[in-house]
Amino acid sequence: LLATNAIATPVNVNTADAKAISDALNGIGMKKAEAIIKYRTEKGLFNTIEDLRNVKGIGQKTLDKNKQDILLTDTPTLETPPVITPPPLTDLKQLSKVKPQKPSKMSLGVFSHYLVTKNTTKHASLN
Repeated sequence: LLATNAIATPVNVNTADAKAISDALNGIGMKKAEAIIKYRTEKGLFNTIEDLRNVKGIGQKTLDKNKQDILLTDTPTLETPPVITPPPLTDLKQLSKVKPQKPSKMSLGVFSHYLVTKNTTKHASLN
């Protein structure tokens, strides 16, 4: 009978002992866990999960089954956040159509916009 871990616990393969690795990963018994430790001791820490394929007896199927439970550091990594593209800048002609308000009644955003429009207009008239 082969014992498999029904509820896997993530394990850091760069720091865990053989028992912790074999207990945490499906399809990894003590012999393969000891091979992981031996490889790590001789070759250095694993930089990617795919590096485990260099250990004799560890194949892609084993990695695929355990990817969610193999850690390379003790600090969990977050997924890369999506890239947010800012909206396009407003055309200068549209900015010049904004009617300025009296400075005493302007909000900071409107005042900044007023200054940009005013300065842009001055520079444009110099050309």
